[in-house]
Amino acid sequence: MQKKWWFLFAFVFFALASQAQKSRSELEKERSAIQREIDDIRKALNETSKTRKSSLTQLALLQRKLRLREKAIGTINQEIKAINDNMYLSALEIKKLKNERDTLKQQYAESLVYAYKNRSNYDFLNFIFSASNFNDALKRMAYLKTYRQYREQKKEEIERTELALQAKIDQLKLVRQDKDKALESANRERAVLAEEKKEQDQVVAKLRSKEKELNKEIANKRALDKKLQASINAAIKRELAAAREEEKKRQKALEDARKAELARAAADKTASPNKPTTTTTPATKPATPTTTTPPNTSTASTTPQRAKSDFEMTPEGVISSTNFEKNRGSLPWPLETGTVVYDYGPQTYEGTSLKFDNDGWTFQTPIGQPVKAIFDGEVTSVNVFDMATGSQVVMLKHGKYFSVYGGVVNVTVTKGQHVKAGQVLGKAATSMEGVGEMEFRLLNETKFVNPALWLKRK
Repeated sequence: MQKKWWFLFAFVFFALASQAQKSRSELEKERSAIQREIDDIRKALNETSKTRKSSLTQLALLQRKLRLREKAIGTINQEIKAINDNMYLSALEIKKLKNERDTLKQQYAESLVYAYKNRSNYDFLNFIFSASNFNDALKRMAYLKTYRQYREQKKEEIERTELALQAKIDQLKLVRQDKDKALESANRERAVLAEEKKEQDQVVAKLRSKEKELNKEIANKRALDKKLQASINAAIKRELAAAREEEKKRQKALEDARKAELARAAADKTASPNKPTTTTTPATKPATPTTTTPPNTSTASTTPQRAKSDFEMTPEGVISSTNFEKNRGSLPWPLETGTVVYDYGPQTYEGTSLKFDNDGWTFQTPIGQPVKAIFDGEVTSVNVFDMATGSQVVMLKHGKYFSVYGGVVNVTVTKGQHVKAGQVLGKAATSMEGVGEMEFRLLNETKFVNPALWLKRK
């Protein structure tokens, strides 16, 4: 019974240890990714500070860096918790091994005492010759041999347990060292966070004195966003009308084909009235061509139905949408080098009354950085984005999904062109602050979605 309990304990221990190790590995990867993003923001801040001190973009980058720094500290704290869990499990394993070792030593000591008490040849021979018959004597000899083997086995088990115990103790020492390093790292991050908060407070203090000027910047951003949204709405409206018109033509072609088939069948029946109807009469309802049945729309009860979309009235539309959906969370960034200045959603500035909503991501990037398509698609529109910078907005269709790239100059694609993922659409324009900037939007039909849920993390 005791063996069963120890087996169950060992199973649970190794399962928990494996899970803790996995969590630590994932946390370390996440911390590395956060640090890379912080480094990118630092570079962007250096670029921004060269052109204009105490700007709105600078404050946004500082706030983003603080949030990432706090997230990094949280990740380290989770890592420390995982280490503590690992240490606890290791301590339990060490206790278990010590108990096993003590039990084995006690059993071995008892066997040595017994052997000592019966060490003379006389006792040995007397034990054998006192047997009632020859077979009993053989059994006694086998017992003595097995007893000697038992002692040797216990000795080997003690040695193996000692080695396993020492290995676990050494491992625990290494885990403690990892914990010390993680604590040092957390303390360093907290110290850096305190300095960065001071830097943010200084920038906020300078910006408070010119909120009117900054409100003009935000108004300009809102105007550009409104223009971008109008361009997107117009393009989607055109695409929707074109999709519906295409579906009407397709349905009319199918109806005309059905009528023609019925007419041919009637003509054949009139021309050959005595022919068996089984060979001359065509089917009254021709089968719909396989190309008109979208994938994943089986009427079987076990197959889930897709929500109807006007952009998925053709098989090609469904295929394009489903392929796009399969890559959710792993789509590439539209820029090889860039920093997200403004996230998706409400944007606020600590210590000020400034705020606005962002429908996607606003990137800061080196001037002239190539802007690339995130997925295969069709160019639905290329329109003027900002007269001041001469930039344009490029919109791609991926079934019922749309990707939008605003603030692009030297556009290399045209409306109606099919592009591949990674194909260059143009270059990032120069913003009012003298740095490269690009607006990126993702839509599910007419609804904006958060790019963070679709693009893979750098």
